[in-house]
Parts: sequence; structure tokens; C-alpha cells
Amino acid sequence: MIGIIIFIHVIVSIALVGAILLHSGRGTGLSSAFGGGLPSTMGGTTMIEKNLDRVTIVLVSIFAITSVSLALLT
Repeated sequence: MIGIIIFIHVIVSIALVGAILLHSGRGTGLSSAFGGGLPSTMGGTTMIEKNLDRVTIVLVSIFAITSVSLALLT
């Protein structure tokens, strides 16, 4: 059981690092390479940036759940 949770935790950790690196910072980020030509919404963020935010939130939630699960099981 712990092995499965550790495996999920490691995969989510790697995906989370990738998702965070794709976010645009103050200037242009890597996310502009994938959707820089798309029209911006009124808030100034592109559709890809909003979807990247959602993916990051899901990954953070899974990371938190697996972290707490590992802390309670060990």
C-alpha cells in the first residue's frame, strides 16, 4: 500500500515541477510557447494559462493528499 502511494507521490511531484515551470512569470514563460498566439481574455490570461492553473491545482491537491497519507501510514 505504501509503495503505491510513494509511486503516485513521485509521479505527481515530477508533474508538479513541470507544471510550475510552464507558468509564465513576470515576463514571458514557457506557456507562451504553446499558446502565445491565442487571443487573450479580458483578464489578460490565455485559455492555456487558465487550464494550466487548473492542472496545477489538481496536482497540488493530489500531492497534499499523498503527503498526508504517507505521514499517517509511516
